[in-house]
Order: sequence, then structure tokens, then C-alpha cells
Amino acid sequence: MIAIGSDHAGYELKEELKKYLQEKGLKTKDLGTNDLSSVDYPDFGRKVGEAVINDKLDFGIVVCGTGIGISIAANKVKGIRAALVYDEETASLAKMHNNANVIALGGRKTSIEEAKKIVDAYLSSKFEERHQKRLDKISVYEGEHHE
Repeated sequence: MIAIGSDHAGYELKEELKKYLQEKGLKTKDLGTNDLSSVDYPDFGRKVGEAVINDKLDFGIVVCGTGIGISIAANKVKGIRAALVYDEETASLAKMHNNANVIALGGRKTSIEEAKKIVDAYLSSKFEERHQKRLDKISVYEGEHHE
């Protein structure tokens, strides 16, 4: 199952992607927002991140105006590796090199057709184990307390 969430600026793209994923036979868990009313992107980045980790979902998709803010918010959830992707290559590399478990898109920067290609590229990519040592370092950093 795929967690999906957005703020108001990403709402329309989220809705289109949700339909697209369902047409492909994939299950989604929509964590909001549910209309174009102004909301705060951190709330939805966190909801998706927590659903991926706590509910052990396959991965998440987050969308805000640029994808930047909501990716930062999702990355604050321990264990999330959210990647802002903007084309097929970055989507593939996010999976292959970083084993990203959340991808972020810009609702005001990405057409629905491009978004579909991005999601397909991510879905068709596999993590390359040779990069695991780098992810292990990130996990160590994540567990350290900094003041």
C-alpha cells in the first residue's frame, strides 16, 4: 500500500496520482488534504512519513507547491528517506541509490503526465545493495543527538 498526502498546492496532483495508482491496481492510503483550502504542508509530510514507518506501508508520495517543504517535513520522521524528484532519472536514482521510501513532487512544478512517468520510474527501480553502507551512516547520524 502507498501512503499519499499533500497540502492545498499539491491537492490536484495528489488526486490525479491516486487515481493513476489505483488504475494500475495499487492500493493507496490517502492522508489528506481533501480540498483546496489552505493547510500547512508539515502536517501532511509527517502523516505520510509516520504511516510509512508505523503502518509498514510500501512507500509514500508527498506533494506541495514545489515539493521542497513537504520533503523536509517527511524527512523529520525517523527512518524516512524522502527524496524530491523532478524527472524519471531522479526518481529511479532515489530508489536505486538512496532506497527512498517517500518521493516528493511539486504540484505547481510537475504536470500530471510527467508525474505519472516519475512514479512509474520509481516503481520499476530496485535498490542497489552496494549503497547500503551509506544508508547505514545516515541511520547512525539520525540516532545521534545534536545541540
